[in-house]
Amino acid sequence: MSAVRSSETSADSSIRCERITKRYAGQMVLRGVSLEMTRGTVLGLIGRNGAGKTTLIRILLGLEQPDEGRAFVLGEPSLGLTDATKQRVGYVPQQPDAFAWMRIGDMLEFVGRQYPRWDSDFVALSLARWQISVDRRLETLSPGERQRIALIRGLAVNPDLLLLDEPASALDPVARRDLLREIVARAAETGTTVFFSTHIVSDLERVASRVVFLHDHRIVVDAALDDLADTHARLTVPAGSPALSASQVAGEVSRRRQTDGSVTLVIARAGGAEWPEIVAAPGARLDALNLEDLFIEIAR
Repeated sequence: MSAVRSSETSADSSIRCERITKRYAGQMVLRGVSLEMTRGTVLGLIGRNGAGKTTLIRILLGLEQPDEGRAFVLGEPSLGLTDATKQRVGYVPQQPDAFAWMRIGDMLEFVGRQYPRWDSDFVALSLARWQISVDRRLETLSPGERQRIALIRGLAVNPDLLLLDEPASALDPVARRDLLREIVARAAETGTTVFFSTHIVSDLERVASRVVFLHDHRIVVDAALDDLADTHARLTVPAGSPALSASQVAGEVSRRRQTDGSVTLVIARAGGAEWPEIVAAPGARLDALNLEDLFIEIAR
């Protein structure tokens, strides 16, 4: 888990969350979520539907107030972002529905006037590539087309920080790959920090340098994508093993009892460190996990 400083956010930090907790109608949505993102990082936030991904993004944008904890964006408290900082942030919601009555061209022109770094050439090229007429009204677009327009709007501001909430959920595979290629290119060329949520594992594998799992309202994994295979594994321990007498194994991320009485755990270690002693217990089996396997093991 990445360390989070209690002092004001550092100069190279794009996002910082300190022990964010949020409830709706008494139901827990986020519990003690802490993370920090350095600039230029591409972070993929993964979790099942309802895990709290959208709520966390809305808290970062200042659209929701946490019950406990604090969030900072580009060095400012998320609940007090200045106009100058807002102009440096691009946001693509999961279900874009703003300005539905407007024509596409009018909406993009209106939004563009609010952002000093608006890229009109990028807008024109993207509309042409996706064959979307500026004269169409947003309310007439299919869900996929509406999401494409939201993506154009989010990227055209040339943001220092780009927040994407399930950005590819309504796109076909070809459009999804184009979008991910665009994200990677922009992050590499301009140093844009990208924070995107998804439940599509293949999207993470294509673009993310860091992966954060939200499960049971909290962060259970926070690791560099390239390190996951070395730092996380599945451990199966036979039924009745005395090695499981402890309530929790060192590095335990999740635990599931199988129908035969055996127990399957996801365990984590620091890079280069030893696995806990339980891996040497009689009958225990340690298996490597790819990203999809890890997601399934944790999210079940």
